[in-house]
Amino acid sequence: MSAIVFLIQCPDRKGLVAGITGFFAEREFNILHCQQYTDVENGQYFMRIRLEDEGQLPHQQLEQQFNAFAENMNLTWSVRYSDKPYRVALMVTRASHCAYDLLLRELEGELKCDIPLIIGNHADLEYMATQFDKPFYHLPITKDTKAEQEAAIKKLLAEFDIDLVVMARYMQILSEPFIEEFSGRVINIHHGFLPAFQGAKPYHQAYERGVKIIGATAHYATAELDEGPIIEQDVERVMHDNSPDDLVMIGKDIERRVLTRAVRAHIEHRIIMSGRRTIVFSEGA
Repeated sequence: MSAIVFLIQCPDRKGLVAGITGFFAEREFNILHCQQYTDVENGQYFMRIRLEDEGQLPHQQLEQQFNAFAENMNLTWSVRYSDKPYRVALMVTRASHCAYDLLLRELEGELKCDIPLIIGNHADLEYMATQFDKPFYHLPITKDTKAEQEAAIKKLLAEFDIDLVVMARYMQILSEPFIEEFSGRVINIHHGFLPAFQGAKPYHQAYERGVKIIGATAHYATAELDEGPIIEQDVERVMHDNSPDDLVMIGKDIERRVLTRAVRAHIEHRIIMSGRRTIVFSEGA
């Protein structure tokens, strides 16, 4: 079944649900699922509505009509169509576990997206791309070549018509101009439970502090390092006799599932950014 998914946000007021659902009912759309959330503290309303796409209107015409309606209602909105899968670029350095997990889930149909290329600032994972029959682009970087390297990345993203960039343990900081151009379209996995233990070797920091839980955080990349809106987090309990190597292994498992859940939420059009926060609607709807 083809579906259309709208994400909507606006200042909260009476009559929003009736008005929005009425717009689609008037055009004979079948509403498959509707989720909503009201941020009472800030007076904001959020909705995710999924419609059956039976060809009632050409997509361009639907968007034009809804845009006129949205302007009148003061709505901010976006739309995705299930018959157009997200195209996702993976950026990697040397750690393979997160990229492997995403590639395997794409191959087995668990992630409804296309991953047409992998970009690495080292060549270590070219073998992984070969295993999954993906083109691998080795774009090394130094302080002197950062602008040139990012220009090459942007050229590839345009060439492959990429919707989403996933930093699958890509251990480089993207420049502010790059982040601004792709705002809300770059997901990073941080190997730690933000905001604690930022920076290098978070598991070793956790070990030295004797923590009882460790975690990972997937967030949208912003110009401020590890400060972007958080999409997904998870933790595991650890014991005093776990070594730093134990924590690294446990952490890798957390990173895999956290990044996968974040990417799935994005490609299923379930995330609305609101300032430094995200509203993430439930899975399976």
